[in-house]
Amino acid sequence: MLELTMATVSGTEEGATAGMQMADAPSEPGAMLRVGRDKSVCRLVTPDDWLFVSRVHLEFLCGPEGTWQVTWLRGSQSEPSSEVRLVVGEYAQPLVYGGTVTLPRGGNGEIVVQDRTAPRSVNIGFYHEF
Repeated sequence: MLELTMATVSGTEEGATAGMQMADAPSEPGAMLRVGRDKSVCRLVTPDDWLFVSRVHLEFLCGPEGTWQVTWLRGSQSEPSSEVRLVVGEYAQPLVYGGTVTLPRGGNGEIVVQDRTAPRSVNIGFYHEF
């Protein structure tokens, strides 16, 4: 089972606002969760006017052995208007635009999508249970 908790955060620390959503999927080959602005295909949906997030921005996919990976899908622009990083404990790793990384099995962490032009972010906590 992969559990995701998404917080959309806007503003500075003194005046931040946030919204929360949750989604989960069994660790079965082919299971998928998507994050983005398009309500018709994404289980976790960001505000419509947050254009630094693509229609379908992140895709979590379960592989044949029950391991999960996340892909930062390429959007319609050649250069993204956000930065994405994976944080597990003290370790932080930037995700490459169009790149894929495997999530730790039985672990937890966070994926942060940061707007390059404003103090806004989408923080997606994940927990992968055996």
